[in-house]
Amino acid sequence: MAVGAARSGEGFTSERAARVVSAACWAAGLDGGGAELIRLGENALFRLASAPVVVRVARGEEWLPKARIEVAVSRWLAGESFPAARILDDLEQPLLVDGHPVTFWHLIREGDRKATYGELGGILRDLHSMTLPAGVEFPAFDPFGKQELRIERAPIPEDDRVFLRKRWRELRDQFEELSFETPKGPVHGDAHVQNLMVDDQGQVILIDFEAFCFDHPEWDLMVTATEHHSLGWQTDEQYADFVRAYGRDLYDWPGYDTLRRLQEFGMTTWLMQNVREDERTAAEYRRRISALRNDDAPRDWRPW
Repeated sequence: MAVGAARSGEGFTSERAARVVSAACWAAGLDGGGAELIRLGENALFRLASAPVVVRVARGEEWLPKARIEVAVSRWLAGESFPAARILDDLEQPLLVDGHPVTFWHLIREGDRKATYGELGGILRDLHSMTLPAGVEFPAFDPFGKQELRIERAPIPEDDRVFLRKRWRELRDQFEELSFETPKGPVHGDAHVQNLMVDDQGQVILIDFEAFCFDHPEWDLMVTATEHHSLGWQTDEQYADFVRAYGRDLYDWPGYDTLRRLQEFGMTTWLMQNVREDERTAAEYRRRISALRNDDAPRDWRPW
């Protein structure tokens, strides 16, 4: 279902996303007044004031297939009673509003603690052990598709753009040489601990399905492995809990370094989309792009 027409000449900002939410809510028969921005990242997430609903706005029409995957994943996991975010079932989704895919989700009422790395390892172990039923298909993991759009559209210096295009080509060559020994299965595609929530009943819930795919489990393990071994974002004890719960440390795999480079590249291009939001974001982007230019430099990156 499409609503409105795309406007040109304006980047994806929190202000633009708020206008999309207003139009999407009107089309869906919901009250969008007073919607509150929760987060601006790959998508913009808003919490409605009128109902326990979260509205997710994607950056452009190119993300429509991914929005459709999110809806399909949510419905599949709901049918399997897997602890995951739930789509609103009584609405036609996704909507396309002013060129932006929009989806509506049940609000998860957060408890008083955050998910642990051990819980992340456990939920990934459970996810990877699942079998897709007949008729359910998801794409392969694509570490490059979104990168081209990000590099093309992000408001960054041109010399950064030239460097990122060159690095993109190098990473593609390294990717072609990877050899996986594990069987393919359901993969979250962006499996960091912030994509787990603990609700007010203490249940750990998996969220954010736009990168969901059918591929090798290493794509999920690379996130936490990179955050620990390269960025130092977890203590040794936290990472040991993750490895113990899942049953594997990706650092021991010969392809780890290639996946680390891919992960760091994606983390940088993800952030650079929002450098116009505030100086804090712009400063962190400058820190990350500087490190990418020197592979031996320490990664004193900030969690985002």
